[in-house]
Amino acid sequence: MIVLASVFAIFVPALLLPGPDFVAVVRSSMTRGTRAGLLTTLGVSAGLGLYAALSLLGLSAVLTEYQWLTWVVRVLGGGYLIYLGIRLLLAKPKAIDLPADGTRPHGSPMLFGFLVTLTNPKAIVLFASVFATAVTAETPLWLMVLMIALVAAASLLWYSAVSLFMASPAVMRRVGAARHWIERAAGVCFVAIGARILADARNPVAP
Repeated sequence: MIVLASVFAIFVPALLLPGPDFVAVVRSSMTRGTRAGLLTTLGVSAGLGLYAALSLLGLSAVLTEYQWLTWVVRVLGGGYLIYLGIRLLLAKPKAIDLPADGTRPHGSPMLFGFLVTLTNPKAIVLFASVFATAVTAETPLWLMVLMIALVAAASLLWYSAVSLFMASPAVMRRVGAARHWIERAAGVCFVAIGARILADARNPVAP
């Protein structure tokens, strides 16, 4: 439970931040309807699940082969989270950037969501930083599979809610007004957990 809590204390605030995935789901919902928004949600969730699996299993394989890299991974992961958290804390309020021309995404909404997620280069770096809090050479396979499943389930739940309830101009204005406070809360979480990772990096075998 401690491992899962440390991972999702980072992932959940990151998930709530309005970014490319959020915009993709809202755009599909507003231009093609709720069904398209939900299909885009499936694509986004599949992309996040894939990134989670690549990051988690890749880290596990490397750390099993080279256990001394645990320290390096945790220092880099913790440092990146602190950097990202400071950027969020210093960010100025701005509106959510949605396309204003009313153009409709072409092709399959599910594929659209999947490709939007895969073309976000920060995603895999963030996932590697998230899992740096939990992964060691001794991390059991069942726990890794559970974390990947929870990542996909959490993203599916959140973006389904976005598609069903938030894809309207009135709600988007409220979300835009709250965005800065969401960023600040996420920034505090990232800095605090990144500092904890750096403090714990002296013990490379700690879970």
